[in-house]
Amino acid sequence: MERNLKNVLVISFGFLLLFTAYGGLQNLQSSLHSEEGLGVASLSVVYAALILSSMFLPPILIKKLGCKWTITGSMCCYITFSLGNFYASWYTLIPTSVILGLGGAPLWSAKCTYLTVAGNLYTEKAGKNGKDIINQYFGVFFLIFQSSGICGNLISSLIFSQASTKVEISEENLACCGAYDCITDTTNTTGSAESSSSLIYTLLGTYTASGVLAVLLIVIFLDQIKLDQAETENEILETPSFWSTFLATFQHLKDKRQCLLIPLTMYSGFEQGFLSGDYTKAYVTCALGIHYVGYVMICFSAVNSLCSLLFGKISQFTGRKLLFALATVTNTACIIALLLWKPHPKHLAVFFIFPALWGLSDAIWQTQTNALYGILFEKHKEAAFANYRLWESFGFVIAFGYSTKLQVYIKLYILLSVLVLSMVMYGVVEYFKAKSSLGTGTATKKKNVGPLIWETHM
Repeated sequence: MERNLKNVLVISFGFLLLFTAYGGLQNLQSSLHSEEGLGVASLSVVYAALILSSMFLPPILIKKLGCKWTITGSMCCYITFSLGNFYASWYTLIPTSVILGLGGAPLWSAKCTYLTVAGNLYTEKAGKNGKDIINQYFGVFFLIFQSSGICGNLISSLIFSQASTKVEISEENLACCGAYDCITDTTNTTGSAESSSSLIYTLLGTYTASGVLAVLLIVIFLDQIKLDQAETENEILETPSFWSTFLATFQHLKDKRQCLLIPLTMYSGFEQGFLSGDYTKAYVTCALGIHYVGYVMICFSAVNSLCSLLFGKISQFTGRKLLFALATVTNTACIIALLLWKPHPKHLAVFFIFPALWGLSDAIWQTQTNALYGILFEKHKEAAFANYRLWESFGFVIAFGYSTKLQVYIKLYILLSVLVLSMVMYGVVEYFKAKSSLGTGTATKKKNVGPLIWETHM
């Protein structure tokens, strides 16, 4: 098992290095490149390109290049985004955002395929349960990968904290922070404007180096799994053509339950987009300075990871309805509080309370929505999860797309409206499921639906 475990660790640490760079950079886009909304526009383009990439590229690239070189090439796409930030403009950042988005889906698909095939190869030799080994591999991967949110944000805050002069934000500028922000190119950037070019280049250089190390780690140490090594891999890659997959994704919309879940799935993109695009800019950067963004997002990442593990375990005792209710109440309370609160440096602890509560809610949205898809659409998982990725990405595209066009309070009202609509639609889905369960008897109620299905962020 040593060789297989080595490959799992190589992939895990490669993703840790890569997303240390991308995750930290994503949270800073709205603050670093606020002129004409360039930063959030680039993020919107990333997720739009990801939608197209998810539909067409993964099966083609994995078949042609194999998992190792698909991962390598996709990682290089992420590095181009870091390079584009060195001379950020509409002519550099938007094209590199497209490249990153196109590389996103093949990267994750190749990773999943590699870990699955590696697990099956080992079980053939050792005679163990394949599902158990694969779950262990994914457990090791996520344990290491989730640390990227902490590492990337910590790097940005430590570097920006080296600024020789600390800017005192005037009360006049503080009045422009929060829900009723004074929507101009100059306000809300007070805390970032004074970050010297040398510090920004140092940060970008660190992130780029981290991405390059990730590529080198994969190229040098990851073993290639060839097609003739395992019949299992052939079975995985001999999937329907991308045209049939594309059609199956939209044919799945004939299922009324899938249509009812669209608002809930899009809300996942809306709420994540608000935190990384609007909260970091209009609240944290505006009132505290850009060097606090990393610390605040570390709080979000840490709570999110811990709660994802916690809720994944306790859901079997509480049921998903209670967890969805907890997330709804928590998010609603946060939205109302953000509408009323006027951020001020004196309220330092409050800046961390919001992302902590947001992380708790997001952990529920991610784990329970994915589990719900797995339970409702057990016979059509591929089409169902293709829809999940599609509609969540649309949520990101819309949230980042209108980020610079609307004031924060309007975005909060939109967020609250989508949340209410999502819960109403979700309630209808639960009603249909309960009605269906009554019709099929108690045997359906006791059916084992399998392990929780994990999804990942970009």
